[in-house]
Amino acid sequence: MPRTHRFPTTKYQLLYEYAIEQQLLLGSSQHIPTPISLETLHTVHCPQYVDQFINGKLEHKAQRRIGFPWSQHLVTRTLHAVNGTVLCSQLALEYGFAVHLTGGYHHAHYDFGSGFCVFNDLVIAAKSAIDSGKADNVLIFDCDVHQGDGTATLTRQYPNIISCSIHCAQNFPSRKQVSDHDIDLNNGCSDLEYIEHIQQILPYLIRLHQPDLIIYDAGVDIHQDDDLGYFNISDQGILARDTQVISIAKSHNIPLAAVIGGGYSRNEAELTHRHSQLLVAANKLWLSKGN
Repeated sequence: MPRTHRFPTTKYQLLYEYAIEQQLLLGSSQHIPTPISLETLHTVHCPQYVDQFINGKLEHKAQRRIGFPWSQHLVTRTLHAVNGTVLCSQLALEYGFAVHLTGGYHHAHYDFGSGFCVFNDLVIAAKSAIDSGKADNVLIFDCDVHQGDGTATLTRQYPNIISCSIHCAQNFPSRKQVSDHDIDLNNGCSDLEYIEHIQQILPYLIRLHQPDLIIYDAGVDIHQDDDLGYFNISDQGILARDTQVISIAKSHNIPLAAVIGGGYSRNEAELTHRHSQLLVAANKLWLSKGN
């Protein structure tokens, strides 16, 4: 992608390299996904839409809505990334916690993509966990600054996949959908206000729904300097949020699969640091205790 493109496509590789350099990710803990099967995609998405994307047959308007020009590289990346969230969920169910260094494509709907999202990895991973028999109920806890509108529409037919979106009310998408639980926060939301909502809503959802797995979208576009976010959350606020979510899941003994979600900044070093807070929190709460 050209450097002028709004989506920072380098962030995944840079985060991986930073995690290795800072010893936040050890070689023995790394797992690489295979491409997701078309059959699995068809269980959540319209087969015609899936096949048109795979074969580069989407109409120009539909491709523009996604936000990326079509290429075979995009197809390869998409199929691996979506299955990475499925693998992340499987690893979380096995080990208690896992992080995917991409993911969070929550604007993808049944028969169209939107907002840099082609297929909804969160719903696909949740349904795969349930279909495998390893989970009865899955909570998608979406803390990206943008509402997970695609997740909201897709999960309407799955009562055992619970969607919760904590997002900016004045941000994209302009037409919000109805999640199982929507927490609309206003422009300029501060660290304190945001963390208080996390501390209240996640334990409540756990008590209410008794999930066997939590899929956590840890978007950092909540940051005060994010190009596409309107909140006033600091670096410390992001770390506090990730720490709270991981700690709450761990205290309830619920497996947690985390994806890094959205984050948009021209400053690559700052964006990498923001996303790395998820790994910092994870290392602090798991590896330091020998788990």
